[in-house]
This record gives sequence, C-alpha cells and structure tokens, in this order.
Amino acid sequence: MTEWGFLMAETKRGTDWRAWQESWDRQQEWYMPDREERLRVMLDMVEAVVGPEPRVLDLACGTGSITDRLLRRFPGATSTGVDLDPALLTIARGYFDGDARVSFVTADLKDPDWPALLPYESYDAVLTATALHWFHSEPLTTLYGQIAGLVRTGGVFMNADRMIDLTTPGINAAERAHRHAGMDRAKRDGVLDWAQWWDLAAKDPELAGPTAERFEIYGEHADGDMPSEEWHARTLREAGFGEARTVWSSPSDALVLALK
Repeated sequence: MTEWGFLMAETKRGTDWRAWQESWDRQQEWYMPDREERLRVMLDMVEAVVGPEPRVLDLACGTGSITDRLLRRFPGATSTGVDLDPALLTIARGYFDGDARVSFVTADLKDPDWPALLPYESYDAVLTATALHWFHSEPLTTLYGQIAGLVRTGGVFMNADRMIDLTTPGINAAERAHRHAGMDRAKRDGVLDWAQWWDLAAKDPELAGPTAERFEIYGEHADGDMPSEEWHARTLREAGFGEARTVWSSPSDALVLALK
C-alpha cells in the first residue's frame, strides 16, 4: 500500500497521531536524506554540553520531531515546543498527549513578545531544525538575540538547516542535481512530497480545519533567506554567544552550534 493509501485508511478509522508523526518524518526525509544523522549529532552535542537531563526549547517544533528523539534518548529531559502552525501543533499535541515532560506553546516567533509565553525564563538548550530558513536575515538576527536571552550561561543553541554558500555555484548545482535525482527515484516509489502531504492532511477530519488555518497564516511556503554557515556563526556571536561554529554538515545542510 502506498503512503497515501495507508494514511487514507487510517483516516477512515480515526486520526492516528503516530501515523501522522511518522508520515511527516518520511516526507521531510525525502527532502533531507541526512536528516536523522544531523539530529543524532544535535543530541550528541546536547549531551556533551549540558548532560542527559536537559530542559529544552524545541523552537519552531512542528510535529515535535526533535522532542520525540530527545525523549527517546534522554528520558529525564523536558521539552517546550513552540510553533505557530496549527496543523503541525495539532499532530504534536495528539502524539505527546499525556506525557508530562512535554508542553506546547502557540506563538509567532516574529512577535517581539513571544518569549513571555514560555513556561520557563531560561533553557539548557534551544534546538531547531529545518525551520528558520523561513526568516529573512534581518528578523532572524533579531530572533538570535532573543534566543541568546533564553539560553542559560553554559547552555547551547543549535540550528540545523539549509545554509547556502553562494561563492560555490558549481558545487551547489552539482549537489542539487544529484539530490533531486534521488528524490525523483523515491517519488516514483510513492513518497509523498510537501504538497501531497498537505493535501492529505486537509482530508483528515481532525486536521482539515487546522490545515486551512495554517495556509491562511503562511500561504504555500515562506520565501526567507538561506545564508551561509559563516553568517549564522558570526551573527550568533554578535547576538551574545561566546562561541559558534558548524559541528556537522552535508553537501546541502549544516548544523551550527552556539555556546553561551
């Protein structure tokens, strides 16, 4: 059965939050084949810097993919997920329902007062992945300053995302062509892309309303910037972090770590 057929069958039986969580992961992995590796390194560095029982802010958390892996690896951790997307937050809240280690906050990260909505004034680690490319550089610089105020002294911030070095257009073109060839092969095997996944979410009785609301907020997709790793590291240092550099990279993505 194709992914589409499986989720439609699950929808007829009632919303299965685990199935939606796993389907989101597969859809994201189609775009980022190294997704699990970069999340593993992210958690390695959480443990290295702040230990195995961190208080974490899962920034622009989506369905809670980072929180899911965090708690499976570190059962003593706690997580606050913050996002504005009503559909992805509906999946996250359904998936983590009853887990006292997890809370979620609906907030717009472009609102200057969003940190006041959080349950804690500081965190051991603030983590985000595949989200901040929705920001242009100026609001992202502002956001980095706010994040610096939330990370405790000795704590860590990490951003895993597409970060483009515009000085290497030939390398960039070769990487993109190779990655898209692999995506085309996977698509022929039935993998859902972004648009197909959202079309399916709109057919689920519990996700239809939040999905419609989500597109009213965001449209199809934001058109933010994707500055280089060096830009992120420099901007984080200027925002108040003591150190910042890349701790993992693939031909297309990078994980930048900033130490407070």
